[in-house]
Amino acid sequence: MSATDEQFILQHLDDGVLVVTFNRPQRNNAWTYEMEEQYFEALVGATANPDVRVIVVTGAGKSFCPGLDMDRLVASASGQLTTAPSRGPMTLALDIPKPVIAAVNGAAAGIGFIQAMCADLRFASSTAKFTTAFSRRGLPAENALSWLLAQALGQSVALDLLLSARVVLADEAKELGLVNKVCAPEDLMPTVLAYAKDMAANCSPLSLATMKRQVYADLERGREVSRKEALQLVLRNSALPDFAEGVTSFIEKRPPNFPGLSELVDFERTPTTGAPSRQ
Repeated sequence: MSATDEQFILQHLDDGVLVVTFNRPQRNNAWTYEMEEQYFEALVGATANPDVRVIVVTGAGKSFCPGLDMDRLVASASGQLTTAPSRGPMTLALDIPKPVIAAVNGAAAGIGFIQAMCADLRFASSTAKFTTAFSRRGLPAENALSWLLAQALGQSVALDLLLSARVVLADEAKELGLVNKVCAPEDLMPTVLAYAKDMAANCSPLSLATMKRQVYADLERGREVSRKEALQLVLRNSALPDFAEGVTSFIEKRPPNFPGLSELVDFERTPTTGAPSRQ
């Protein structure tokens, strides 16, 4: 089996929740371009699949993703060219119109840290460890990580994590607001799946997609613009079937039966041939 034929990403769909698993446990799920391509394909495919309502991302074995595979990192540091003709944005998960939840089961560093930050919510095992890593490799904050951290945690905490690249354990990550919840290792996936399945069963996919877009768009616009945009969205959504079903199911005291959401995601790839890749 060639590298391109291997399953570096596993997918399992149950009750509207798609679990996407980084699957290189023998390398602690270290990032490769092949795994990247399969991960992005999984995200895009989930967006178009109306049966998928929530996406959970985790790692096989005891690690989430410790960053770029060491062999690729060494090759990149020596100036060797990447074999990838083009790459999607590392922030792709932010543009997926369905909730993405990271179940961080171990080390998350470098690109792995970025992928955790690109999830909408983060649940962590008590054994999880986080580090930005880049300053200790002679690199800048890659792939909008400076923006992501400053928006999520504030300027001071963002600078602390970026400049020091120190290791943050799960409990401190919770205190900093880096993760939403910390669980015992054996409770991580059951807790995440219960949360995700409740969302998939009871929340309108249209509402979820709309609110996700609102939150990220509002980071770059003022309060009054947000208020006016929300008024327009209320007018739009209240004329759609999800609103009628949400009200009717509430009155009838039964679970809602919202239709699934199918959308296409178009993202611009960045050519990498001709320059060493250091991500």
